[in-house]
Amino acid sequence: MASAGERVLECYRVLQKSDTNLVAEVLRGQGEFYEFDHYPEGDVYDQETHSQYYYHSHREGEHGHFHTFLREKGMPKDCRPVPQSEADFMKTRDDKLSHLIAISMNRAGYPINLFTTNRWITADNWYTADDVIKMLDRFEMDLSWPSWPVNIWVTSMLRLFRPQIVELVRKRDAAVANWQKQNPDVDVFEDRGCDITSDRKISVEAQIKQVEQALTTVDS
Repeated sequence: MASAGERVLECYRVLQKSDTNLVAEVLRGQGEFYEFDHYPEGDVYDQETHSQYYYHSHREGEHGHFHTFLREKGMPKDCRPVPQSEADFMKTRDDKLSHLIAISMNRAGYPINLFTTNRWITADNWYTADDVIKMLDRFEMDLSWPSWPVNIWVTSMLRLFRPQIVELVRKRDAAVANWQKQNPDVDVFEDRGCDITSDRKISVEAQIKQVEQALTTVDS
């Protein structure tokens, strides 16, 4: 986590020196910005690690957010989707994928929030929290396109905020289970009434400070 924090700050330093930011980088050369469209076009996919992400916008209180995923070939071998309904989007692809976490950004291009979603929002396959947690360390964007600093930053954010992501993924499962209990006759994974399943505000600076304090305590 300490190393990831250093990499996040280094990405900020390089981008600030170049008079740009994370959001501007991922939107660079993409033309006019439209709500709901994925940026960059076609998403970012690492064919070695099978990690994937995209940026888009459609929520109030933020400029937009990154959605991060791991595709089936990058998952631990014992990860399997839970029994679930088959949505149309599952029939149009030849593999499976799991949403890991979403990262909200402000207009200045800095992260402000982490959140999880129901399946219908991200068109993924549903894996238990335990399996998603196993996938977190497999996520790595080892590419120069569309921006090396952005790829390093996204990867490092999942390391720096791992404890919070674990907590949010577990809360996600609890929220969906509770929704299903209250609405037994609906397909919970496709119910539009169940959308954001957990969220929390974040601060990179505060997280780094807490990690430094924890390491100081251990050393002493």
